[in-house]
Amino acid sequence: MKLAVVGLGYVGLPLCLQFAKSGVAVLGLDIDPIKIKKINTGQSYIKHIPSEVIQQQVSAGRLSASTDFAGIKQVDAVVICVPTPLNKNREPDISYILMTGQAIAPHLRKGQLVVLESTTYPGTTDSDLRAVLEEGSGLKAGIDFHLAFSPEREDPGNPESKVALIPKIVGGLTPECQRRAAELYSRAIKQIVPVSSCRAAEAAKLLENIFRSVNIALVNELKMVYDAMGIDIWEVIDAARTKPFGFMAFYPGPGLGGHCIPIDPFYLTWKAREYGQNTRFIELAGEVNTSMPAYVVNRTIEALNHHRKPLNGSRILIVGLAYKANVDDMRESPAFHLMDLLRARGAETAYYDPHIAVIGPTREHGNWQGFKSISWNFETIRGFDAVLICTAHAGVNYDELARWSPCIIDTRNAMRDVAVKPGQVWKA
Repeated sequence: MKLAVVGLGYVGLPLCLQFAKSGVAVLGLDIDPIKIKKINTGQSYIKHIPSEVIQQQVSAGRLSASTDFAGIKQVDAVVICVPTPLNKNREPDISYILMTGQAIAPHLRKGQLVVLESTTYPGTTDSDLRAVLEEGSGLKAGIDFHLAFSPEREDPGNPESKVALIPKIVGGLTPECQRRAAELYSRAIKQIVPVSSCRAAEAAKLLENIFRSVNIALVNELKMVYDAMGIDIWEVIDAARTKPFGFMAFYPGPGLGGHCIPIDPFYLTWKAREYGQNTRFIELAGEVNTSMPAYVVNRTIEALNHHRKPLNGSRILIVGLAYKANVDDMRESPAFHLMDLLRARGAETAYYDPHIAVIGPTREHGNWQGFKSISWNFETIRGFDAVLICTAHAGVNYDELARWSPCIIDTRNAMRDVAVKPGQVWKA
């Protein structure tokens, strides 16, 4: 068995490694030559993936990487793991999928399997991707080659999340397509969850992320309501989660981040309009979640006012640039929105993140590229009028922060077990 994985990011690279560990010869394909060079020399560019893990599979001859898509001719299956962002009008952008399909098609041969893992709206695989593959190859999906969708379920930074142990949903264009895809994934993943079609698999992935978006919006809204009542939402959630049935804890934050929750629900709202359906619940959740950075800025203004300082001219430190704790992934991070809002109101901003030394290229926040994380020491931290905790990395010393900063805005309840002074910490 030989496999090609297209897109060597936070989804594609772990998938390559899991298949390689399982004895499958893997060819990683990407248009970024830097990633290719690093993989072939056994170096990691994702912080939570050790270089030794990559080096081991490269040395064993089970993993190699290239920018040359002609290598697809030599493999049995191709898995696509490319980004699916929103465009400037907040509409689905499947251009990366289609461009990948166009790059694959000339090298496609009879009997091969193509699987899409990128999160997208129902119909992308069996309609959009299928059309591109068939046009560029002269082959017919379901007859000459097999086509399937199997959504990624990567959870970066979670040490308990193992690719091999996360059940894998698989939907095929035909029953034989599904069988071939299930056979592929069963080589590396313990449990396969077959569904009736590509569209059912695409819809299942969207449901997973919409479920999270809606529930996060609920606690974000309750955070504001309970704050007005003088009630701590974090205490309320801790109490409610003791119920052994009928409740699942979700937590508020400064806004949504990552490639999934801020983006994927809008793939369904866009597609639903084609069928004359309104997704009011999903859109309302989106409105609540996207309003969170503004709420946090207002709480920052209140905290500064308490210390008799204006926001305009103040120096604000953002702690935690990554979108979630203990990773170096800054895709769609609310920290960027917070820094934009604070700067627009006259504040001077900087950030500290033990996982991100310098801000690299981003799709929407190029104005921050090149900014570097500040040094973590008393003199530096003391020079800021307020510190805003955006992401609660375990590597941050919150006891030191309490001693060094007189004004802390905490969006993650990171200071809950730290001794602080009255009026020092403001939950947001």
